[in-house]
Amino acid sequence: MKKLEDYVRSIPDFPEEGIIFRDVTSILQDKDGLHLAIDKLQELVQDLDFDVVVGPESRGFIFGVPVAYNLGKAFVPVRKKGKLPCETIEREYDLEYGKAVIEMHKDAIKPGQKVVIIDDLIATGGTIEAITKLVEQLGGEVVKIIFVMELCGLKGREKLAGYNVDSVIKYEGK
Repeated sequence: MKKLEDYVRSIPDFPEEGIIFRDVTSILQDKDGLHLAIDKLQELVQDLDFDVVVGPESRGFIFGVPVAYNLGKAFVPVRKKGKLPCETIEREYDLEYGKAVIEMHKDAIKPGQKVVIIDDLIATGGTIEAITKLVEQLGGEVVKIIFVMELCGLKGREKLAGYNVDSVIKYEGK
């Protein structure tokens, strides 16, 4: 039986020399890989008490919605600025070469709700750190953050210190 790592395509020297790009689309393109990824993520939260799954666009949608559906939970999307139609709250965060802003509907999380955040990859942790702040601003409690893949060399977990963070696959490099 294949492991989830076997479905990840690794592309050397992309986007620059010395970097190995871990391509999540190769998991999605294989029905067995996709099924295994969803199952593995679901196992990480199966016995956890929570109300809502939150996921950033776009791959957080892909992996978060099936887990929410399978476990009978709601799903809340986090989007780039200007993409949500109702009243929002926003948070700016750092990118490698600049800044970005993400938003969440102001009524998406109710005070006291327990939240699981799901995304495909943790690198530097900036996006997810911003999402935790949005959830907490609305009165939610982040009870777990999970990823399909983690690039340990970029130390994204350090930005998420104090949170319960887990990933299905861990790569030691960048």
